[in-house]
Amino acid sequence: MIKNKLYLLGLFLLALSSCTSSGKQQKTEVASSAEKIILETDIGNDVDDALALDMLYKYLDAGDIDLLGIMINKEGTYPAEYTDIMNTWYGHPQIPIGIIHDGADCENDATNYAKAVCLIQDENSKPTFKRSLKGGYDQLPEAPALYRKLLAQQPDSSVTIISVGFSTNLSRLLDTPADEYSSLTGKELVAKKVKLLCTMAGCFNNPELYEYNVVKDIPAAKKVFTEWPTTLVTSPFEVGIAINYPATSIENDFQWAPMHPMVEAYKSYQKMPYDRPTWDLTSVLYSVEGPSYFTVSPAGKISVTDKGATEFTPDATGNRYYLTVDAAQAENIKQHFVKLVSKQPAHFTK
Repeated sequence: MIKNKLYLLGLFLLALSSCTSSGKQQKTEVASSAEKIILETDIGNDVDDALALDMLYKYLDAGDIDLLGIMINKEGTYPAEYTDIMNTWYGHPQIPIGIIHDGADCENDATNYAKAVCLIQDENSKPTFKRSLKGGYDQLPEAPALYRKLLAQQPDSSVTIISVGFSTNLSRLLDTPADEYSSLTGKELVAKKVKLLCTMAGCFNNPELYEYNVVKDIPAAKKVFTEWPTTLVTSPFEVGIAINYPATSIENDFQWAPMHPMVEAYKSYQKMPYDRPTWDLTSVLYSVEGPSYFTVSPAGKISVTDKGATEFTPDATGNRYYLTVDAAQAENIKQHFVKLVSKQPAHFTK
């Protein structure tokens, strides 16, 4: 099992005890020292979200994390349905899903691979992939309410949120009032329960590059980077674009699964073969395995301009950081991604 080396920038060390998962379609036995993770994703826009989600199931099956929930900030029912397919396929249908209404307009930005996978049928014109949830996917709880429910149940300073999409849900969470789950406001609840927010957002080596996750909801990004009350580490555009997941892995490393919802998503997103930057995977890697794969900036502050550029100001009293990689680190991370993502789950049977 992978040793967790999350030194929250030198402030603490968490050691994992050994644990295993066994049995087909089982609920993973989670070690008490496993990282408590919530994923915030615009799944369906870029296929790196599907790869990042796939990584999380591998960590979950190894006992490295407890995946508390998956929050979606892309509009429509297909992102939630695709997430349900992935939860079901990996044997974790119990993982709750939060959705968004009145979010960023992004449906026409790229091929919606979530929709493509949901529409795949077998030779009998029935859905190829199983679902677990009953009823309409648009009736799932909205993400801010589900965040409050999940966070209120966790120990203090124990949750890591991985945000690899827009900041809309996180901004709305900060503005939530007290409710049946907690007497705290959203910002107070986050300060009490969350230890780290790790985002895939921004760009720091090109002031004229306006990164997608930021520009789709600039007011929300401004709010989160300025007001989020805990440590925030971001993996910017220049990191993920330096590490490309190889098409050869998609084509050759998944023979153990004739129909895989992540592989089918990858194949539907662009014409094969193509290599794709691993933006979102880098945030997952940092959150679960720590900073050893990366170079971490000094402490500072991050601001978002009116156009959506991100600016970093060093400040020893700040709690904002960003990641960088050199060529050797990028190659090491790529090889690690391929090994982890293509690994066959122990309980999987065709």
